[in-house]
Amino acid sequence: MEANCLFIAPFVPSPPQVVRQMLALAELRAGEVFFDLGAGDGRTVVMAAKEYGARAVGVELREDLAKKALSTIYELGLQDRITIVNGDMFSVDLTSADVIFLYLTTSANEKVKPKLENELKRGVRIVSHDYEIVGWKPVKVVNFCENQTLGFPSHTIYLYKIP
Repeated sequence: MEANCLFIAPFVPSPPQVVRQMLALAELRAGEVFFDLGAGDGRTVVMAAKEYGARAVGVELREDLAKKALSTIYELGLQDRITIVNGDMFSVDLTSADVIFLYLTTSANEKVKPKLENELKRGVRIVSHDYEIVGWKPVKVVNFCENQTLGFPSHTIYLYKIP
């Protein structure tokens, strides 16, 4: 494993309202396979499984975050629908994915882009929070205000589809 894989993106959790908006935009359906690359504390895979009935896989490099995610998953009794991989996203097989969730940086998206292009089947939806995938044309871009009364902070959600 390359040392720079550790630092591909910092842990900044997506607010629940943003995660919900992203899953809705991706049109995640029951029974689909959902991957979160950089799953952090597992909030996204939990929502995908619990609210959408998806089979979710979270990939998280940091052991402390992977353990926190697993703890939450067991507390909620979702271990039959969610898998947490404590490892490097570049070594995980994505061929079964229907939806990919990214909250990385633009440069991290650039690094993972060849893997997505090589492994994802036609029709897979990729949702990215705040950072585009340079060179890909999004199917949809949504600007989302987490707090409507204050009007900020604002989030940009990109939806891509593998042609």
